[in-house]
Amino acid sequence: MFVSHPLIKEGCIEARLYQQTILASASGANTLVVAPTALGKTVIAVLLAAHRLEQHPESRVLMLAPTKPLVNQHAGSFERFMKISRDEIAVFTGSVPPEKRQNLWKSARVVCATPQVVQNDLIAMRYSLKRVSLVVFDEAHRSVGDYPYTFIAQRYMSQAEHPLILALTASPGGDEEKIAEVVENLYIQNIEVRTERDPDVRPYVKSLKVEWVRVPLPPEFLEIKNSLEKALKRRLKELRQLGIGVEINPGISKRELLSLRAGLQRSLAEEAMPEHFAALSLVAGCINLAHALELLETQGLETLNHYFLRLQGEMRSKAARELLRDLDFLRAVRRCANLADEMHHPKLEKLVEILGKEDLSGRRAIVFTQYRDTVNKLVEELNRIDGISAARFVGQASRSRGDRGLSQRKQLEVLEKFRRGEHNVLVATSVAEEGLDIPSVDLVVFYEPIPSEIRAIQRRGRTGRSGAGRVIVLMAEKTRDEAFYWSSLRREKRMHQVLTQLRHRFSAGDAVTRPKTSRLENFFENSVTIVVDTRELSSSVVRELLSLGIISKPKRLEVGDYILSSRVCVERKTTEDFLQSIIDGRLFEQAIAMKRSYARPVILVEGDSLYTSRNLSPQAIRGALAAIAVDLGIPVFFTASESESAALIASIARREQLEGERYVEVRGGKPATLGEQQEFLVAGLPGINTTLARRLLKEFGSVERIFTASREELMRVHGIGEKIAEEIRRVVSSPYEE
Repeated sequence: MFVSHPLIKEGCIEARLYQQTILASASGANTLVVAPTALGKTVIAVLLAAHRLEQHPESRVLMLAPTKPLVNQHAGSFERFMKISRDEIAVFTGSVPPEKRQNLWKSARVVCATPQVVQNDLIAMRYSLKRVSLVVFDEAHRSVGDYPYTFIAQRYMSQAEHPLILALTASPGGDEEKIAEVVENLYIQNIEVRTERDPDVRPYVKSLKVEWVRVPLPPEFLEIKNSLEKALKRRLKELRQLGIGVEINPGISKRELLSLRAGLQRSLAEEAMPEHFAALSLVAGCINLAHALELLETQGLETLNHYFLRLQGEMRSKAARELLRDLDFLRAVRRCANLADEMHHPKLEKLVEILGKEDLSGRRAIVFTQYRDTVNKLVEELNRIDGISAARFVGQASRSRGDRGLSQRKQLEVLEKFRRGEHNVLVATSVAEEGLDIPSVDLVVFYEPIPSEIRAIQRRGRTGRSGAGRVIVLMAEKTRDEAFYWSSLRREKRMHQVLTQLRHRFSAGDAVTRPKTSRLENFFENSVTIVVDTRELSSSVVRELLSLGIISKPKRLEVGDYILSSRVCVERKTTEDFLQSIIDGRLFEQAIAMKRSYARPVILVEGDSLYTSRNLSPQAIRGALAAIAVDLGIPVFFTASESESAALIASIARREQLEGERYVEVRGGKPATLGEQQEFLVAGLPGINTTLARRLLKEFGSVERIFTASREELMRVHGIGEKIAEEIRRVVSSPYEE
């Protein structure tokens, strides 16, 4: 039996009871759907889209997904299932120019897009969400913090005439606060949860067998582990002696240590004490040691040796220098270097054994692992096995030297070969967990367990779609592997408990809660418009500015991050970036460029821990601040957060434009054409922006004629009054003064 609907193609979608039940619920209230991969969450989105477009024929549907390949995949699903033409389905990604997106929006009935692009378009006011009758948030667990989903949901609920939200995820996480944040950020009123055990789902779920394979660590590994644990315990004891409440436990996690470091940085920001500096250095060493132990236990000596080599190259770090003077640590480094080439982690041998026994003719397998060094080793070893063609599948960026990763184009090429059977094993990092159209596989291997229940669920979801699936989890005995595995199981169980509790609090059919209308709706008569560098759009500063009534026009800027008027340019830096720019010399280059282009440049430093974030002497930091303020005459402002930065920028922009009546003028960089060069030159005159420069050039025909024009002639140009005309004449006719 198939779904029958005026906008759904006949014989395309199987009528499944659980999908129909969820659809009925989601059509009446903003709904979060939590269901395993392959249960047809996209089909529910398509059916709800058809329902909304039938209800509101003049509206459109917006489908959001975190990656370009997934966006294209969704567009294909709408085209395959719905009775609308391909021209009415638009794809918005970063590769589609803004002007084209603006035009496509007018005619599209379904828009599939990445959230970053839609967020940027909403900030630039290229279109409104007023006539969008449904927004679908795929991978909705991302709707936390500053991820664009949060901003888009807020704008949608305040703008749309007939708002409805559908949020889809395989897992929103096991943290109650995080789930609550997702629910709040997406204005969720109803939760629909389905698992493989639910009666209405069971007929459509293929069996999934999970196996745990434990391997003991060899004595050589235990010897290195003992040396690293001694070095770690020593530092934990020193922290206790400094009055820091930390347990002397060599099994302490990096997460605990990172939390401890954050607390120390907050204390230091409130009151700088010598023991805080000492404690931060010790914690940094503990983090390095905890990471080394994790690599040893879960990855092996080759990956650990690569980490040791990178650590030895970080001699600017006090923590690294102290470690390299620690005899226990050095003993571990030497032992690891001697064994790395000849001794593999026992999990590698077990993996080779398992896959060597598998008949993979016409079948596929994915091996998931955390680290790229491990990926490379696994691919090398698996390709030695007859009948196996293994391919590396990693993300685009890498901190590892000499490893640029795979571009999206290369990723798609690998997947196509995997789909065609040219490769039958994919060795992948987290990039294969979500957001890509990866074919269903017969076997999934976890090279190591992971503590994240979201990622564990996503990994398992890659098998058991079209037939029975298997999952094998490799674990090193009595190590972090076992701790991570049981942690993910506990968190997954907790997730279902929290979702059940939340579901009982909601009742479908309640009125949709709209956010309070922001000032954006009513400020156009007295608006303030600034220009923002496109690289700043990923921060929440621009979104905060919008809520404060500041319209931001995105543009790739050569100088500065925010242009507030013809004379004010702001360079915004986080504490980390500010310190790094001192080290690499960018700070003074940027400051000088701003000074040349704008009369009143400003540097804004955001965040705390200016003197502790990097291993840079306080004298060097104070010297840089003094040079900027005294030698260059550029004021430096300090803010604690992105919202505080936005408030300061908004205050300066209003003062410049509303009180000072100054135009925004982008300067700096090299104009490309002769016309742009002429506009740039004329726009350098006092009170003249690009618009007025164009008017002057059209009126007088050349730059030379403008410079020789009288005050009365200048005043004939619309927008130039007596004051500006007199100032122009004064500048072009006065003798040069040094």
